[in-house]
Amino acid sequence: MFRRGPARIGPERGDPTLANANIGFNDAAGRGNAATQNEEIEGHGKALGAVPHLGNRDKDHHKEEMLARLDDRAVIAVTGADSRNFLQGLVTNDVEKLAPGAALYAALLTPQGKYLHDFLLAEGEGAILIDCARVSREALAKRLQMYRLRAKVAVEPRDQLAVFAAWDDAPLRHAVSFFDPRVRALGQRAIGAIAEMPADTAPADTYHARRLALGIPEAADFGSDRMFALDADLEELHAVNFDKGCYVGQELTARMKHRATARKRLLPVETADGSPLPASDTSVTTGIRDVGEIISSYGTRGFALIRLDRLDGAGDAPLKAGDVMLRLKRPEWLFP
Repeated sequence: MFRRGPARIGPERGDPTLANANIGFNDAAGRGNAATQNEEIEGHGKALGAVPHLGNRDKDHHKEEMLARLDDRAVIAVTGADSRNFLQGLVTNDVEKLAPGAALYAALLTPQGKYLHDFLLAEGEGAILIDCARVSREALAKRLQMYRLRAKVAVEPRDQLAVFAAWDDAPLRHAVSFFDPRVRALGQRAIGAIAEMPADTAPADTYHARRLALGIPEAADFGSDRMFALDADLEELHAVNFDKGCYVGQELTARMKHRATARKRLLPVETADGSPLPASDTSVTTGIRDVGEIISSYGTRGFALIRLDRLDGAGDAPLKAGDVMLRLKRPEWLFP
């Protein structure tokens, strides 16, 4: 159940309790997360400078530098005595490591180890909150309900909550806030009540432009039931824990890891001449040989699932999708 009355979701700037902030779940675990420092945007060489506090910010500050509301995201709340154990047996990451201020990135796979849904997990408001793609929330909730059986859990949408992205080290007031666990350059993430959050926010496109510049896939960029977890870069994005117990799709994922049989990677691509990237399912070729396919496209950029062994064997042959020349990007978080 949600906590009644006003809750202290996050500390104010300068609050000495920041490192162990109580953001909900009735402080059952008594865990905290150490404060962290600004880092450079990987592969871009620009420092993430601190900006004024996001809550009640001055109207003259540029909103696109601070806070974006992600209307393409939605929230599911998992509550009940068995909520942690329930998710632990389903998702790819170790839910036992979930703590106030320390979110997790995770995925739900098919029994054959292929991607179905990715999401962020956060602890707050007396629940485990799932930050997921809006278009797939119903399907994700339905699948979780299918696995519920006799577990003492409730899986419910939380339409009064919205998801926000921010580029500031200061915690958001009136929100469950945390650093994005995938890549630090994505900044902060927050889940807050729509009525209590700032209304003057940047559009979701601001966040997605940053995400695409960093080459980070999410949601539709993976397709559905078409690629294995390790092909989808989920290990490098910190979504897979190989030390936890069983979860759906764990056997094949672990086998691919230990036998090093993952030959594909989901990679960011862009057109060489600035023309639109061809649609999904378009073959990517070098010469007459297929090396992959386009999975998603956003104007001139997108993601392609590439066979690395075939790409290496192609040498300097040009990369094309249809008649369009492509440039393959190698983000630092994936190729350190």
